[in-house]
Formats: sequence, structure tokens, C-alpha cells
Amino acid sequence: MSWREEAKKRAATEAVKHVKDGFTLGLGSGSTAAYAIKAIGRRIQREKLKILGVPTSHQTQRLAEDSGIPLTTLKEHPELDLTLDGADQIDKELNLIKGMGGALTREKIVASATKEFVIVADQTKLADRLGKNQQLPIEVLPFALPTVMLKIQGIGGNPLLREMKDKTGPVLTDNGNFIVDADFGPIGSPEELNPQLISIPGVIETGLFIDMADVVYVGKPNGVGKLQRE
Repeated sequence: MSWREEAKKRAATEAVKHVKDGFTLGLGSGSTAAYAIKAIGRRIQREKLKILGVPTSHQTQRLAEDSGIPLTTLKEHPELDLTLDGADQIDKELNLIKGMGGALTREKIVASATKEFVIVADQTKLADRLGKNQQLPIEVLPFALPTVMLKIQGIGGNPLLREMKDKTGPVLTDNGNFIVDADFGPIGSPEELNPQLISIPGVIETGLFIDMADVVYVGKPNGVGKLQRE
């Protein structure tokens, strides 16, 4: 296992300490969130915790089931105690870019429903400014794709439709939409860019998570750092 994978695993182990008996959890998607989900499953087995999880993707649902985490829905529990997730990039204010795994809309919905939003990452995800060497995922209604691509260009982005690895067609989200990865370069004001993008008809959601993360556990080669929003 590479140092990055070991670092993510250590950070996930620390983040899972936030989980308490009786909690209803949001379960993020992606390889880093997977470490947290597996760690929660081990705690359930070891400590007999009564936990419910709301998965943010079909992949997460399967992993949670395999890990022994009982599942529920936002219909049953519209307010969550805690959400654990990964991130693709994190700035100094703990703003995030997420969505390289394609689950950004459901992840943002679940994060907005939670009392505490905890992020797990390795130190390569830290950046002075969001967008530096990092594309911004945007979920787009397929019908609106040509217009959305043009309007993203109009506000300074370089959009690219995300395709399957075998080039057989576009990647589809669990919601049946496309993902556009837009390169804006270093983003001067994520707080201004996000509403600009959201206002484009056909844009479902963006991967900009502004003022949402409460705590970030950062896996390093020799330990775990903890960042908290002021």
C-alpha cells in the first residue's frame, strides 16, 4: 500500500472517532470515504453500536451493506448527526472541490442535511487556492449540455464532458445526468463562481462545497493533522 493510501486510512480512523452510538450518518463516496465506511463497520461489530447510514451513491450503498452498516434514507431521517466524506481539493478556509467520483449532487445534499461535516483526505489534497491543477466537476442535465458548455466558456471556464474510460459514451451519475469537468485555473472567489454556475439553466449542481466542512483530517506520511473551520 502506498504512503497516500496508508495516510488516508489513518485519517479515516481518526475521523470515525466522531461516530457515536445512536447516530444517523451520511456516507460519502469514493476511495477515501470507503476507508471510513469500513472503519465504521468494524466499530459496529466491536462495540455493538446502533448506527444508521445514508449512502450518497450506489457504490457506497453496496460497500455499507458489505460492512454491516444498516441503511436508511433522507425521507426517514432528513437531519443527520454526522457526515463523513473525502475531497478532491481543500483550501485554507476548508472550502472544497468534490465530485471526481461523480456523486457531487447527492454528497452536497447529504452534507447540507448534517450537523457536522467531517472530511478525510491525504495532504496532497491541500491547496492555496481551489482550482489550482484541479478541474471543477459540474453535474449537467443532458438536454442542456451544449448551452451549458457555451455559458461555462463565457465565464472563463474550459469545459470537458467526462467520458467512460473505454470511450463508449459519457459518464452518467446516479441521477442520470452528465458530468462536465471545467478548468477555471486558480479560482479567485469560489463564493462568486458557485452561484454563477448554479444560475445557468441545466446545471444541476457544482463540486464547490463552500463553508460546509467543519473538520478535516489530513493523512500525512508520519501522522494525521486536524483542521477546523473557525
